[in-house]
Amino acid sequence: MRDLLVIGGGPAGLASALYAARTGLEVTVWDKRAGIIDKACGEGLMPGAITALADVGVNPDGRDLTGIRYLAGRRAVEAPFHSGLGRGVRRTTLHTALRSAAECTGISLEHRIAEDVRPDSDGVTVDGQRFRYVVAADGLHSTVRRGLGLAGRPVPRRRYGLRRHYLLEPWTSYVEVHWAESVEAYVTPVTGDVVGLALLTSARGAFDDHLARFASLRERLQGATPLGDVLGAGPLRQRARSRVAGRVLLVGDAGGYVDALTGEGVAMAVSQARAAIAAIVGEDPMRYERDWHAITRRYRLLTASLLGATRFNPVRRALVPTAERLPGVFSAAVNSLARPS
Repeated sequence: MRDLLVIGGGPAGLASALYAARTGLEVTVWDKRAGIIDKACGEGLMPGAITALADVGVNPDGRDLTGIRYLAGRRAVEAPFHSGLGRGVRRTTLHTALRSAAECTGISLEHRIAEDVRPDSDGVTVDGQRFRYVVAADGLHSTVRRGLGLAGRPVPRRRYGLRRHYLLEPWTSYVEVHWAESVEAYVTPVTGDVVGLALLTSARGAFDDHLARFASLRERLQGATPLGDVLGAGPLRQRARSRVAGRVLLVGDAGGYVDALTGEGVAMAVSQARAAIAAIVGEDPMRYERDWHAITRRYRLLTASLLGATRFNPVRRALVPTAERLPGVFSAAVNSLARPS
């Protein structure tokens, strides 16, 4: 019987594998997709994410980020990071760095789909193979979560993400969040000549239709060359009744996700990976459930509060002017989410 199978080779899965290998566990990673994968995400790593990645020996190339700026029409408010620099990093660059670290550590990476996951008191059988533990880090739409009956009730109001890159020299070192009715636009510098633009919305429509709501942003992008296709993700909100089923532990988005509104996905994933492996090494998988609640409490509270309030257009319209009048409150909220956990 082998020690650990990690299902999913994204940031959560590879961080779990790196932590496991560090403790001496024999670890195998299965991923249904081969090679380096691009995904729709904001690509802005907060200072907490940079610290978390450094803990697993990963330091991806990118563009330094100095803070967050909210904009609505001609109104704007910004908050510099207090706990160090963030970094704009293309998803493919991050995935390459994590895979390279795993390969250098001797972790087995296999292109394989996990179809049948059966935990019992002594271990987990996955497609006929036996493992002492399984970390399921298979993303927002986790088949392991669903197969083990851990999926929570779906939410009625669904939000989706769309992302495109532009060949354009960044005009700021801040992540810019532009607000309009029913949609936000996140601008993240990722290299010296590429800017990422991610849109989050609950409204149906094409990327360019949503972008049309942001006059100043359209002006910035005028003449810029789009790079690649528009990628999509969602529904974003995912619930899990528990993160643990016997010796199977759900890590990252597989264990539940609120929204990309505050940009903490990678930091949360790596922190959860560390906690999951600590619980496995301690032979106490339920410890991970307790630690998960502690790790994610700040993120869940602030993200859900902001998401709930901004469902209403009067609140959305008032958000940036209010933050502009209360810059200290805005800065405290930004830095609470950005700092290392």
